[in-house]
Amino acid sequence: MVKDALVAAVQAAGVVGAGGAGFPTHVKLDAQVDCIIVNGAECEPLLQVDQELAKKHAAELVQALKACMSSTGADTGVFALKTKYTQAIAALNAAIAGQAGLSVFGLQNCYPVGDEHILVHEVSGRVVPEGGIPLNVGIVVINVETLYNVWLALQGQPVCDTFVTVCGEVRQPVTLRLAVGTSVADALEAAGGVTCDHPVVINGGPVMGKPVDSMEDPVTKTTKGLIVLPSDHPHVRRMRRPIGLSLERAVTACCQCRLCTDLCPRALLGHELAPHKIMRAAGYALTEDVAAWTAAFLCSECGVCDTFACPADLSPRQVYRRVKSELGAAGVRNPHRRSTVPLPERAYRRVPTERLIWRMGLESYVVDAPLRDEVLLPETVKIPLKQNAGAASVPVVKVGEHVSRGQVVAEPPPNALGARHHASVTGTVTAVGNEVSITRES
Repeated sequence: MVKDALVAAVQAAGVVGAGGAGFPTHVKLDAQVDCIIVNGAECEPLLQVDQELAKKHAAELVQALKACMSSTGADTGVFALKTKYTQAIAALNAAIAGQAGLSVFGLQNCYPVGDEHILVHEVSGRVVPEGGIPLNVGIVVINVETLYNVWLALQGQPVCDTFVTVCGEVRQPVTLRLAVGTSVADALEAAGGVTCDHPVVINGGPVMGKPVDSMEDPVTKTTKGLIVLPSDHPHVRRMRRPIGLSLERAVTACCQCRLCTDLCPRALLGHELAPHKIMRAAGYALTEDVAAWTAAFLCSECGVCDTFACPADLSPRQVYRRVKSELGAAGVRNPHRRSTVPLPERAYRRVPTERLIWRMGLESYVVDAPLRDEVLLPETVKIPLKQNAGAASVPVVKVGEHVSRGQVVAEPPPNALGARHHASVTGTVTAVGNEVSITRES
């Protein structure tokens, strides 16, 4: 496919990375590479969006991948999924049968194998440099839902929906196709409602996700999971722990055993990352080891250190997050840009997902969440103007205006990194602020 045509279609449809920070996909595809890896690892526990989409829409995914390969010049396209996703792998193998350059790669059931740096090394053997991106080694990584949205874009359909696994303390764990802007409350109702008192809803996976502020918060293009846990669940208490308490514990409880560093997935790729050092430096206000502080830029915040490694229940991740924020606010940029070599011990220090689930106390929530492919259209949607990496979009509609599903309601600022957003229901615009609110026609 001609590059300009693909990029234009994806940009017009408002496609962004569905599995992470929401980087605008048209920018990612405007490149020349030799390999495209489709990330179906879905390494966060409990999430099932990508495997469900691969089972249901394998043919569409293959068509979209071939278009991306043609546009970027890639001669290799790889679907990377955990080997335990047997039905999804079978569907993809059937869809790629006899087609040159396409393959399915089986991944171990380890966490966080879906991290782009780790995934690239597992599939290709290449190592993304510190602070780098897969493009630095001739690879584009795109996740399954994003690729499905590329296929929709090639059919002239913009991103109006997002696929979300709703599980945990709900009556009917399910993977839903939700209109962008659907409230958390409506999503939970579609899963049969909650089954515990004082629920806490995590937006995203249980390890890297964040508790929602309100049941009226909208789902966005990047929402992949809504996980309901009781407010007294140990993992919820860990997530809510104040940073001040983490710093106090760094002084009183960190014995520098370095398990956090020995199991850190990025450190095992050779990155200059040593979580035990930031705990020492932060706990005792040590400033001479500058690299211990600036290494915060290399932390992917995967959470292996605090959910799995630390025997004292400390959180180097939380400290790194605070340090990264403060360095960025002070204008400090990441100085770590080395090319690295994975450590030989990496092969036997991977974190088994089953063990991680057990450590987090989530084993009772490991159940099927089958895809419900018909779109859920609520009475009201609130479409955030900021759903992606880059600038917030600017509304192009006014209160009282009638809009149709698929109509553009917000555009990125001129010459800025961003994405356009579309009405996910047909109805009337009722509010315009940080969100465009639309009430659906009855």
